[in-house]
Amino acid sequence: MGKGRLHKHPSGRLIESLKMERVRTILTHRYPYPHEHSRHFMIAVIVGWLFLLSSDNLQNLIMKLDKNFKWWSMYACLIGFFYFFSSPFIRKTIKPSYSNFSRWYIAWIFLAALYHLPSFQSMGLDMRMNLSLFLTIYISSLIFLIVFHVIFLGLWYLGLVSRMAEKKPEVLTIIQNCAVISIACCVFYSHCGNRTLSRDKSIDRRTASWVAFSLWRKQNDDNTLISRLLRMHKFKDQICSSWFAPVGSASDYPLLSKWAIYGELVSNGSQDSNIISPVYSLWATFIGLYMANYVVERSTGWALTHPLTISEYENLKKLLKPDFEDMVPWYSGTSTDLFKTVFDLMVSVTLFVGRFDMRMMQAAMNKGPDEAKSSDLLYDHLDGKDELWFDFIADTGDGGNSTYAIARLLAQPSLVIKSDDSRLTFPRGELLLIGGDLAYPNPSSFSYERRFFCPFEYALQPPAWYTPEHIALEKPELPLGVSEIRKYSGPQCFMIPGNHDWFDGLHTFMRYVCHKSWLGGWFLPQKRSYFALKLPNGWWVFGLDQALHGDIDVYQFKFFAELCQQKVGENDSVILITHEPNWLLDWYWSDKTGKNVTYLIREYLKGRCKLRMAGDLHHYMRHSCVESKEPVQVQHLLVNGCGGAFLHPTHVFENFKECYGSKYETKAAYPSYDESSKIALGNILKFRRKNWQFDVIGGFVYFVLVFSMFPQCDSFRILHEDSWGDRVNSFFVAMWNAIFEILERSYVSLAGVVTLLMVSFCFVPTKLSRRRRVLLGFLHATAHITSAVILMLLMELGIEICIRNHLLATSGYHTLYDWYRKAESEHFPDPTGLRARLEQWTFGLYPACIKYLMSAFDIPEVMAVTRTTICRKGIESLPRGGAIIYYVCVFLYFWVLSTPVVSMVFGSYLYICINWFHIHFDEAFSSLRIANYKVFTRFHIKKNGDLEVFTLAVDKVPKEWMLDPDWDMEPKEPFQMSHTRRFPSKWRAGSGWPEPTSTVRVVDQFVIPRTPADPLSDSASDQTIGSSVVNL
Repeated sequence: MGKGRLHKHPSGRLIESLKMERVRTILTHRYPYPHEHSRHFMIAVIVGWLFLLSSDNLQNLIMKLDKNFKWWSMYACLIGFFYFFSSPFIRKTIKPSYSNFSRWYIAWIFLAALYHLPSFQSMGLDMRMNLSLFLTIYISSLIFLIVFHVIFLGLWYLGLVSRMAEKKPEVLTIIQNCAVISIACCVFYSHCGNRTLSRDKSIDRRTASWVAFSLWRKQNDDNTLISRLLRMHKFKDQICSSWFAPVGSASDYPLLSKWAIYGELVSNGSQDSNIISPVYSLWATFIGLYMANYVVERSTGWALTHPLTISEYENLKKLLKPDFEDMVPWYSGTSTDLFKTVFDLMVSVTLFVGRFDMRMMQAAMNKGPDEAKSSDLLYDHLDGKDELWFDFIADTGDGGNSTYAIARLLAQPSLVIKSDDSRLTFPRGELLLIGGDLAYPNPSSFSYERRFFCPFEYALQPPAWYTPEHIALEKPELPLGVSEIRKYSGPQCFMIPGNHDWFDGLHTFMRYVCHKSWLGGWFLPQKRSYFALKLPNGWWVFGLDQALHGDIDVYQFKFFAELCQQKVGENDSVILITHEPNWLLDWYWSDKTGKNVTYLIREYLKGRCKLRMAGDLHHYMRHSCVESKEPVQVQHLLVNGCGGAFLHPTHVFENFKECYGSKYETKAAYPSYDESSKIALGNILKFRRKNWQFDVIGGFVYFVLVFSMFPQCDSFRILHEDSWGDRVNSFFVAMWNAIFEILERSYVSLAGVVTLLMVSFCFVPTKLSRRRRVLLGFLHATAHITSAVILMLLMELGIEICIRNHLLATSGYHTLYDWYRKAESEHFPDPTGLRARLEQWTFGLYPACIKYLMSAFDIPEVMAVTRTTICRKGIESLPRGGAIIYYVCVFLYFWVLSTPVVSMVFGSYLYICINWFHIHFDEAFSSLRIANYKVFTRFHIKKNGDLEVFTLAVDKVPKEWMLDPDWDMEPKEPFQMSHTRRFPSKWRAGSGWPEPTSTVRVVDQFVIPRTPADPLSDSASDQTIGSSVVNL
């Protein structure tokens, strides 16, 4: 039926749709982001360059590979470190500017180091010419296009061009186009050169194609690899001489004779060339095409392409797939949200703990004198039902994918789950309880809207009249046609704040929860941060607000204590919800918190608390009391913080056995202890890939540790040894000498070492004894110091090898520029004096800009020249600016070498701590940013008063979503509530990803009787599921 509706179109509209606007849209394709044709052209240019390079030089590469082992090993190290640095950005589109900066940064310093190594020159490829030519053409193109755009905008301002030119060009687009043009010209020069053919030896253009392709049909008896490479070489020369021949001589274009660069003449080297340079011709062609396309597009609205702007592309993408936020990068050194979180936490602890408490303000705002009867805190509108289904989740607003996966499951009218040989059907919960930490990392309008409300609104849309800016003054604000809350049949939601919600003093929580009426399609009657719900058949839910104290305040205690005395019956049962699982955290930290909550449970609930639930720990664990003769205060302890946040380990809490004076045993753990321990291994292998923004911190720390050790002027003595064993031994001796030199003579590095030791000691949790903390912190800091010193020696050794082989520090800071000016005069003749005129007209800026740009690009040469000066005359011989330039150059390369290593060392430390010492459970798993293993708990109050508990889990969360065709094709009435639809969620899992509604499974199930005859039998409550679950 859906497919029929999808393809059913009136035939009469086919002719009507063929209008000029539609034809224009077809002919002018809209690319998905600005100037994607430039990227496609750049890819084609690079692929062609690699093909021609391999065909032209593969023979030399194979023959000389065994003769250049030293340089190839250096190549391997260089490429290896650069790969590990750039691996987090490969095949990924990352929005933050740091990733884009890192890509350009890697390309810059990698090429600057690569062209100094000799193997490319031995293969016949001189990268110096390509790099210097690229920089020259790039600067020339950039200046030329900027002048062009300024002139064009001036014409628009004077009214001489169309009003469509009002849109200003994007600077990044100009830069990208200049880079593409420069790369294309350099690739052409590297394979075809700047040579021109004399007219008597030129080839007829009409027969050029036939001559070129005849080489492919020529049969050769010798089919060896060498002969094939030779034929490829001839084919390449034929293409250069025919397809890319120059446009003509200066006599053909007299107006351009003084504005052109000329090419070399092949037939006679002494003869002056009158032929325009083919490289110049190619550059002029690209510049002309760009200008023509720009003028036509801005003047008439027609263009070769119609790229979308970034804002248009983002809006279009929202229609095709959701724009969910990624998991919070807890180890980011560039995230302002995390710095704001730390600041808010400091302010909150200083200001709100013991000084100002929003809960006191809520108690003062209570309208009724009797809090136990207040409608702002007590809700009994669900009491009249015969049975009730409701859900519980906690810790929701981290990654959008994981939060939406849970919200999608909660929003379904029913879930059908295969269990053994039967199929279980679970109706949608009429009530949703959320146990705090609604959004990470801090409570703000952005985090609440993007990380919390957005996924739930996609899963179950709010009413048509809902507006995000609306502030509810008198709650509950019921939908039209509903006179009282008891008659509302849709899903409702109540929630308590967590510690992250309290970082701003509960301001955002009050604004977005207590003064809003809708969380997506879930109705929000809640008015305060804590509440009590009276449910059917003698069941109650107490939602407590622990704030940052880990406990309830006296006003909250008074409300719940009076409620226990006046409202809760002797045979009633209470479900207690707090954000923190004090029973687990107190056992772990050997502490006692939540004394008011404990006193409320013992002295007022008196055994009526059947279940205590919490979040905060992002895993699922259930402990049930062991049979004993002693009274049991709480029968079941349940932790479920898998509502969307990163995963926490379970094996750390494996030995928990006692709480409230009673013995407990583990009934369920998700993920399992063994699986949790294996997941921690990802810290070694995936820490940097998950936390690439940690580079800012790690690279800077390593550089400070060895700052005083640069340069190592006598590092080459390591290679004076005869055998590899002696060289390795000499290397480690140099390493220990450098460490002792740091401790004895340095100042900056010694300060870094002392700071690192102190931070490493303080970073170790207080769960361990002081002696173990000192030992573990010392070993951690020592591993970092040793790694930094080893990297410093490797870098210094590589530079020293290049210097001694005359690859670096040969002629000064401007080596590349001096070499290029000599090569330029030889290969790019300028008989008309165009360069001299440009230098005169620009007052010397033209060559000066290129000169200093080449020096800035050639970081290794600048570093090597300055290093040689320091080794000969000492650091005192350098001016302050020269020393700064040297250490900046060193840092640029040392940062690339150090960042993968510091991440591996730190990740290994976390792995050892979490699996051997069971510490750093928060730090070791927040680094992995795991969006999988998501859980929610569904409850069912039966007619006989028993409470059935089902915990449903999704092992793998999709990372790609697409528009659900069922939701898209379902008819929607203008004011229809979303919970009445058959398909309420907008997105479903993308192709290749598991659909949560199909992969959800039951990981725990048990039953809590309402009032058992023998109270001691409550602990043995794991029973068979009741008949309320429909077996299909």
